[in-house]
Amino acid sequence: MKHALAILATAALLGGCATPAWVSPVEVTRFTGEAPTYLGQGTIQIVATPGLDAQSIEYGLYEDAVRRELEGLGYRVVMINGSQVAQVALDQYVVDTGPRRGPVDVGVGGSTGSYGSGVGLGIGFNLGGQPAERIARELSVSIRAADGTQNPWEGRAAMTATANSDYAADAAAAPRMADALFAGFPGESGETIEVE
Repeated sequence: MKHALAILATAALLGGCATPAWVSPVEVTRFTGEAPTYLGQGTIQIVATPGLDAQSIEYGLYEDAVRRELEGLGYRVVMINGSQVAQVALDQYVVDTGPRRGPVDVGVGGSTGSYGSGVGLGIGFNLGGQPAERIARELSVSIRAADGTQNPWEGRAAMTATANSDYAADAAAAPRMADALFAGFPGESGETIEVE
């Protein structure tokens, strides 16, 4: 019995091990309209989609990341009166990881046999620890003419990361998602790609 208690104590310590950090590739889908020749040039103004708090720190991180990408494409980003408008939308939620199990399962069973007492103690170890919460994010950007007559491009980037990953923080997730979204701009219309 003392041996079994020692095993249980060791298992409890091992069960406290952290779940490894994990991050998915960024899944990107883009659509190009009928007038893509206007893309990557001229002035562009970045705005938040209606209902999104444009004054929040979270939004500011994504707006800055989108601004850097647009400037890298050849746009001149302006505060007002751009010839084009880039509208930014964000969505973030916690993914349900399913039921959680404890790190140690103990079962006692009886049996008849020629050796020992016929009572066995079975111990199962779940060395993976508790599954970490997963945070899913989606960044969407649509580029349209300021007068609203043309919508030459839109795209969305989505990724998931465990809460213990560096990419669980918006400061790391924002540039990664924006970089993937605009990689190979404007991209193949309607195609979904994964960017590591």
